[in-house]
Amino acid sequence: MTRALAAVLLAVLVLAPASVPALAAQCGGDFNAFLNAFGREAQGKGISRNVVASAFSGLTPDAKVLAFDRRQRGTFRKSFEEYAATRVNASRVKRAQQALAKNAALLGRVERQFGVPKELIVAIWGLESDFGTGDIGKMPIVRTVATMAHDCRRTELFQGELLAALTILQRGALSQSELIGAFAGELGQTQFLPSSYIKYAVDFDGNGHVDLRRSVPDVLASTANLLKVNGWKTGQPFGEGTANFMVMREWNRSELYRKTMHYFAQQLGAR
Repeated sequence: MTRALAAVLLAVLVLAPASVPALAAQCGGDFNAFLNAFGREAQGKGISRNVVASAFSGLTPDAKVLAFDRRQRGTFRKSFEEYAATRVNASRVKRAQQALAKNAALLGRVERQFGVPKELIVAIWGLESDFGTGDIGKMPIVRTVATMAHDCRRTELFQGELLAALTILQRGALSQSELIGAFAGELGQTQFLPSSYIKYAVDFDGNGHVDLRRSVPDVLASTANLLKVNGWKTGQPFGEGTANFMVMREWNRSELYRKTMHYFAQQLGAR
């Protein structure tokens, strides 16, 4: 994920309503005391003692995560025209068209099953990771979200993401070495937070494992599934002021970002 996209997400997370399980480990103070309290709560919610112990073993806060978060606060004050010009240029549109052609059969299946236009799916893919070729992060997600959960500014939100990360490990969906991502704990080619992975990720290549880092079928289908589950209306417009534009809030609550998603999809022929 680019630093610009990370900044959008971090800015949006400040405004996002907390729709996470009620957790009450005390933020701030001693980091190990926080982890111990959180670990007890996690066990009460079904996470095994062994998973907690393994995930938290030797864990320390990541100063780079906090420094990045603080640098990005309040940086997005560009107009839509200014922002879209930096994200949807001729080169990226050309690569998006190539991605549409290369994955035509797959995107056709995804669109038929989930009802989301293939152009919008590819636009999201391009904005989030340059169609899987960009930096999607190699940071341990448990450490990242634990650091943000310990920080008191958005502790409730990130305690929810920390519990979700432990749940992924508990279910065996990903190993700890596979649970890596970007500066706000996002993982995969379209940058799912751990809670979104649990709710929306699907195995679309049929290998019995959801891989949002390497499996293009899983990436594209999971992206479409997030929108479908949140009420996407098949065949309806999705520009500003529409019901589908509101559904896109579940992807990103920034109106600027959603307008850019729509604009990019339009450049690819979406109606």
